Amino acid sequence: MASAAEQLAANINFSALAKAEDLKKRIWFTLGALIVYRLGTYIPIPGVDPVELARLVQQNATGILGWINGLAGGALGRMAIFALTIMPYISASIIIQLMTTVSPHLAQLKKEGEQGRKKMNQYTRYGTVILAALQAYGIAAGLEGQGNVVTDPGWFFRASTVITLTGGTVFLMWLGEQITARGVGNGISLIIFAGIVAELPSALVGTLELGRTGQLSTFLIIGVIVMALVVIAGIVFIERAQRRILVQYPKRQQGNKMFQGDSSHLPLKLNTAGVIPPIFASSLLLLPITVANFSQGQGPEWLTFITALLGRGQPLFLAFYAAMIIFFAFFYTAIMFDPKETADNLKKYGGFVPGYRPGERTAAYIDYVLTRITVVGALYLAVVCLLPEFLTAYARVPFYFGGTSLLIVVSVTMDTVSQVQSHLLAQQYEGLVKKAKLRGGRR
Repeated sequence: MASAAEQLAANINFSALAKAEDLKKRIWFTLGALIVYRLGTYIPIPGVDPVELARLVQQNATGILGWINGLAGGALGRMAIFALTIMPYISASIIIQLMTTVSPHLAQLKKEGEQGRKKMNQYTRYGTVILAALQAYGIAAGLEGQGNVVTDPGWFFRASTVITLTGGTVFLMWLGEQITARGVGNGISLIIFAGIVAELPSALVGTLELGRTGQLSTFLIIGVIVMALVVIAGIVFIERAQRRILVQYPKRQQGNKMFQGDSSHLPLKLNTAGVIPPIFASSLLLLPITVANFSQGQGPEWLTFITALLGRGQPLFLAFYAAMIIFFAFFYTAIMFDPKETADNLKKYGGFVPGYRPGERTAAYIDYVLTRITVVGALYLAVVCLLPEFLTAYARVPFYFGGTSLLIVVSVTMDTVSQVQSHLLAQQYEGLVKKAKLRGGRR
């Protein structure tokens, strides 16, 4: 039987948006912030030849530069001030999360609640600046080694590039936090979402143009569109799927009254790791290809050999890609969710799983369930990420909308819509409370 909150959420009328003044302000703020981000992706850094840069990006389209350029909404291909986008922040966040398993100090901060979370966020900001500076210097040095891409190479160009790109990343980090606090949705995710979606129209137009000229068959294009819709539906289904473990609380007595024990559920997502496994796997696999392309055939023979084996669409690439996604899915889930800590919290508040003794037995059962559903989640991630690879390699479809990008777009859309519904739900609750008070006052 649905709860009153669930019934009210199901009956939400989005026409109530016109009356939700606070929500409208949040939506307009979010749109304005994303427009500022998009404008910044067209402001180039000084000292770079755009023609030579376009040639270099095209040459590395199958490497990590092409992948990051897609996430950055084309900013890297234009070498704009937001060329690094928000990726250093994401990398720093992942590193801090990983270090909680080896650093007692960070592990303690993770348990301290809001105060500890603020300190960890501060460490993440420091790590973002360091990573952005290192990546910016690597880009500057790499561009100088690519012939005539840099018009006036030297330390001044490197310093200005490091300052500009690092400043751009720090500004995006601040902008994302402002969107989260004053807008709708997760600001960092929405910035990545905006970059991916911005490149989608031009990719679709290019694909349709190839169909018009006969380079791609109409049936193939229709098949790709239908498959994309099916994959999106599958992503929505899996991302919303949960395995709920029944948790019961014993009867309790307050004064002379005996209260019946409550029951609730411990929800476990099928895909606890989110989009982190594909990001890790893509970064590691595309790195050798990028290094080989930058070396322009002058690197060691072993690097050329590895690059040939790990080329886009090669069987070894697909096998390693799937294996690394599955590995990181289990690895990151183990970091993000601790069954022992969850079992201890249930025991602390008097909750227990029926049929299992509180403590170690409950932790073992939760770990058993989590492992089984993570198998499903990891396989789902591997399938979603490998489908575009097969299309690009074997169907010769030039339009590439990677599995990671698709996961980000669908997940961010679902999260944003969920937050809009939450705001509308809160508004309806407030309206009901006000009506109840008015009726009580009249009586």
